[in-house]
Order: sequence, then structure tokens, then C-alpha cells
Amino acid sequence: MTIPIKNRIESLDLLKGIVMVIMALDHVRDYFHFSALLYNPTDPSQTSLPIYFTRWITHFCAPTFCFLAGISAFLVGRRKTKAELSSFLLKRGIWLAVIELTIVNFAWNFDITFSSSGLAVIWSLGISMIFLSALIHLPKTWIIIFSCVVIFGHDLADSIHYPQNFWWAIVHDGGSFTFFDHFNLTILYPIIPWIGVMSLGYCFGNLFESSYDPLKRKKTINIIGASTISLFFIVRYINIYGDPEKWISYDTVLKTGMSFMDPNKYPPSLSYLLMTLGLGLLFLANSEHMKGKVVDFFRTFGRVPFFYYILHLYLIHLLALIFAQYSGFGWQSMIFNDWGNPYKNLTGYGFHLWVVYAVWAAVILILYPLCKRFDNYKMNHKEKWWLSYL
Repeated sequence: MTIPIKNRIESLDLLKGIVMVIMALDHVRDYFHFSALLYNPTDPSQTSLPIYFTRWITHFCAPTFCFLAGISAFLVGRRKTKAELSSFLLKRGIWLAVIELTIVNFAWNFDITFSSSGLAVIWSLGISMIFLSALIHLPKTWIIIFSCVVIFGHDLADSIHYPQNFWWAIVHDGGSFTFFDHFNLTILYPIIPWIGVMSLGYCFGNLFESSYDPLKRKKTINIIGASTISLFFIVRYINIYGDPEKWISYDTVLKTGMSFMDPNKYPPSLSYLLMTLGLGLLFLANSEHMKGKVVDFFRTFGRVPFFYYILHLYLIHLLALIFAQYSGFGWQSMIFNDWGNPYKNLTGYGFHLWVVYAVWAAVILILYPLCKRFDNYKMNHKEKWWLSYL
């Protein structure tokens, strides 16, 4: 017996919606919490447990969403030929990369001169889709091998550095570059290993086909998820390979635990991906039959992720602009023209953590009815092809 495809897609939407809501917490913290200006919130020598957790929990957002995007690509492909799917992924990938440099960049900075830009998560999703548009023509076994080689092997390049080499920064290292004497480009999300994460997600898509037994699917994903988490603890404990930032033994168990559980995100290390994807898989395996108003609430965001993402950035930045004005810093201080040092005019600015959580809750509540209406519009206008790009 199989369950309806709708239910399985909704379980994906649930996880997607949860990570989208959590992601907003991190972005609110960026604009409102004083620690965002002072130190790394996951640095055990400076942080506190609440601040650490507020940042740490958001580690799960980007890899989970990238992985789910791969699954979604497979599911979309069931209604298209391979050539049609390849074309769709290519066009959507280019579209996302352009959106990152324009609409998303302006949302972060509010700088009408566009003197500074960052290549972040939307860019990485777009480039990954472009690669996936070619990879889907390969046999599935080859795609799995490619994905695993990228994810498990990319940390071999951690010791290889080519300072101020733009293309190596794009591929692995990241960094900031100045063009034409005034335009600054910061690469936050190098394309490796994100392309491997999305292609691996694509390979998981067959587990959600109507012919796949739901009990077997749950067992399979639970085994893979538990194995992934176990491998994370093994690799992280050995502390030799899998992360450029080795964990440190501090004078307290709490600080040591913080260091252990905070693998490198930029670029995402093997340990980082094992930790985040492992827990994501366990949640996905055991959330298929969840029902209720809370579940529906999160699924609403998961069904319109692009729409939500764009709106939440503009809303958070607008609120930050208002807070800065009434805090005596002036709204102009929230106009950023340097991705490498956006807070140079905000010394002394920031609020306590409870304000961050209050603003976060307000942002989510404001966006919910908008996302609900847009979701209904998409459901009632499936004939509009352009909605598939939003």
C-alpha cells in the first residue's frame, strides 16, 4: 500500500517551511542583536548558550533547503521529459543567480548604487541547479558517486589556497574582490560542495515515488539519517579530516561541546553536512504523517519559499531601518555599501536577545497571511507558467 503523493510532498513542505522560519531568526539577529557587531556568536570563549543556540540552530537551513531542492527537482521531473527538466533547471538556475545579484542584494543593503554585492545562498542554489541540469542526463549511480565524492572529498582542498584568485574563490575558498575600483563582490557560498548536496537530494527523489512502500521509505531514510549522524560524531571526534576548524577542549564541558558541535559553514565542511543533513533526514523520515494547525502553519511557508525569502529580507531590513532611526543612529546607518564590513557605522547599536525573538515572531506573523494568499493564488492558477519560477 502506498500513500498519496500529496502527503509525501506535504512532508517535504513541512521541513522546508520549518527551516525557512528558522532562517528568519538568523537574519533578524544579523540586523538587531548587538553580538552581530561584536563577535562570532558560536565562539565558545565569548558567547553564551542562548546566543550560541540562536545561531547554531540556523546551521540546518541552507543544507536542508538545498537537499530538498534536489528532491523537488526529481518530483518536478516526473511530469516532464529529461530534456524539459534540464531546460527548466537551467533557466531557473540562471534566474536565481540574477535575482541574487539584484533583488536579493538590494534587500540586504538598500544601496541604490549597488557598490557591493554578495554571492550567498540563492546564488548557490542557482548554480547548483545549472549543474544539476547537466547531471540528470547521467545514470543515477554516476550521480550518486559524483555527489558523494564532492561531499566527502572536497575537504581535501582545505589546505589549498590561491589568494585573490577569483575562480578558486568561486569554487571553494570564498573571499572578497574589488572590480572597476569601486565594486566589491563577496563570495560567501562557494559552489562546492553545494552542487553535491543538491544532486544527492535529486537521487533521494525516487524514495517519494508512488510505487515506493511508505514503511520501507521511513525505514530506509531513518537508517541513512542515523548512519549520517553517527558518522558525524566519528569524523568530528577524530578531529583530523572533515573540517578546517578543529574543535577545541575548553575548561568546561559546555564550551567544549559548543566547539564540537560547531563545524565550519563557509564553505560547508563534511562534518557540517553530516550533522545538518543527518538530522534533516531523521526529521523527514518521521514527519510524514504529522497533522494539525501547527503543521499547516509551517507548510504554508514551505510551499512558497521563494516568495517568503524575498519578503522576509525586505521586511526585516525595513524594521531594522526604523529601529536604527529611533535608536539615535539614523536610518541612513542601515544603508550598507560594504559586504565585508557592513556595520562600520553602527558601533554601539543592537538589542538584547529577547528583542530579536520578539521581532522574529512579528516578522513570521506578518508574513503568514501574505504567504497563505500567494499559496492559494498558485494553487488556483497552475496554468501560469511563470509561477513555477517564484
